[in-house]
Amino acid sequence: MSTVVNVAAGHDFNTPWDEVPAILWTAFQETIAMVFFTSVIVLVVGLIVGVVLHNTSGRDSALFTNEKVYGVLDFVVNIGRSLPFLILMAFMIPFTRVIVGTSVGIQAAIVPMAVGGIPYFARLVENALRGLPDEIVRASVVAGASKFQAVRSAQLSESLPSLVGAATIQVIGLIEFSAVAGAIGAGGLGNLALAYGYQAFDDNIMLATVLSLIILVQVVQFVGNRLARWVTRP
Repeated sequence: MSTVVNVAAGHDFNTPWDEVPAILWTAFQETIAMVFFTSVIVLVVGLIVGVVLHNTSGRDSALFTNEKVYGVLDFVVNIGRSLPFLILMAFMIPFTRVIVGTSVGIQAAIVPMAVGGIPYFARLVENALRGLPDEIVRASVVAGASKFQAVRSAQLSESLPSLVGAATIQVIGLIEFSAVAGAIGAGGLGNLALAYGYQAFDDNIMLATVLSLIILVQVVQFVGNRLARWVTRP
């Protein structure tokens, strides 16, 4: 259950530093939970949508060209990327209530975070596949590979470093989403920064929250860079 902090009006003091870790840890766990579960959904669904986008696009390396399917998916993806996340969250409150039964908390945040993240990652996947030389896909087809095998062994395998980089960018984007979601009722570091750091003018909590987010992003970027190097063929 997310931690929603209530701050009395006029409450203005800095939390002692020895109390900050305990307060920060709960919010940090909530942020990690939001980002982790949303990342699983976004990376899996976004990968599928991105593969379909690329292969129905009509490009030379496309494996199952279908202009109608591409047109619909392209339109939907563009809509999903059009709205700022704060507006998207507010717009989706009725839908979120139907899906998870509430509009606050971690579960409620996952719904709009996933809806906002899937189109963005799908486009990153499409761009990663677009960068592959056409000869790689053609060679796999000439060698007798099925369309599914060509997607797996040629497209996804050869573009794996780019896909890892795209996934790293996406996870960092979801960390930013979680901060916005937390600020409007989902808990986590965003809620902590708003309720303690902003509304209560608690400089210690605000500083600790900002540093936590910076460290989290740096760790994700470091792991993503290492993983991209590891999967890059010599």
